[in-house]
Amino acid sequence: MLSKASPAVKRASEHADRLRELGARRCTVAGVIKYLGSKRLLVPAILEVIAGFEGARSVLDLFSGTSRVGHALKRSGYRVIANDHNAYAATLARCYVEADREDVLPDAERLIAELSRLPGRPGYFTETFCERSRFFQPKNGARIDAIRDAIAAKSLAPDLEAVLLVSLMEAADRVDSTTGVQMAYLKQWAARAHKDLELRMPDVLPRATYGRGRAIEGDAVAVAAEVECDVVYLDPPYNQHKYLGNYHVWETLVRWDRPEAYGIAQKRVDTKTRRSDFNSQVRFEDAFRELIRVVRAKHLVVSFNDEGFLSRDRAVEILSSRGPVRVIEHDYKRYVGAQIGIFSPKGAKVGAVSHLRNKELLYVVG
Repeated sequence: MLSKASPAVKRASEHADRLRELGARRCTVAGVIKYLGSKRLLVPAILEVIAGFEGARSVLDLFSGTSRVGHALKRSGYRVIANDHNAYAATLARCYVEADREDVLPDAERLIAELSRLPGRPGYFTETFCERSRFFQPKNGARIDAIRDAIAAKSLAPDLEAVLLVSLMEAADRVDSTTGVQMAYLKQWAARAHKDLELRMPDVLPRATYGRGRAIEGDAVAVAAEVECDVVYLDPPYNQHKYLGNYHVWETLVRWDRPEAYGIAQKRVDTKTRRSDFNSQVRFEDAFRELIRVVRAKHLVVSFNDEGFLSRDRAVEILSSRGPVRVIEHDYKRYVGAQIGIFSPKGAKVGAVSHLRNKELLYVVG
């Protein structure tokens, strides 16, 4: 005779069924800024994999980026802890993972309406990113200056401030003139750059079923050794290009520290000194091994590109120290810059496009 399932077991089963359903269809996710390495297309597969881990309620996302994955996991009920060592990414996580709609919505909507009425006032941002470089039209740069100064002057609670900063970041992204990275800007203005900056309320979610999320701005290995969760999701950099250099404008917008800048793109000078072992071909493997050794979770999901520092066989070998490994492949177009080719600072094409597609690999442990 079969025993009747307990209410807790029944709820867990229903939760898993709902997550599998979510993973099987396209999901609404956050992080609408253009972002190299975004996992927008991979989110349903990640959700489906994590839904298969019985009893999982908490997920640590150690390289959170735009928080697309963390936002989707929160929507699915998980308690999410999101970490990234860049300030702009930690701010996105504070908005999309840590902040709860019921806590911030009335104040955020009121303040966004107030900030939207501010006239432009040119300052550091306009001079640096509209005059010395050409990422934005000066009319929009002046409004970004005015709005960002107003946010700084309010001394708001961290979650509410993060929602406003993300609203401004996403508004700026909708009127920029780039291909999606801030290592350069387009020779001719993008059509969207002529539009007026418009603040919108970010898609902040209600508190997740399994508890309030958390945003951390820290070193991935240190955080992995400290935070215990049911699942750890890893999406480390896979080449030498630092996200700080690719998105230095957002870092400056969030930090609002008016840094010394250099070069055609007016990068923050600290992009030369803020380094990560995960962006080094020589140091990546040792850093990855240490991360896998110290991580405190029963289940691991690792997203990695087949063009990365680590071969598939070597990744499987390292991950096998934590248990059996299965690999799921997804075929995608390469990012737009790789499809265009390589050009010199003077605009001459100096490299040929080798291939147009690559594979995103999901390594699943546990």
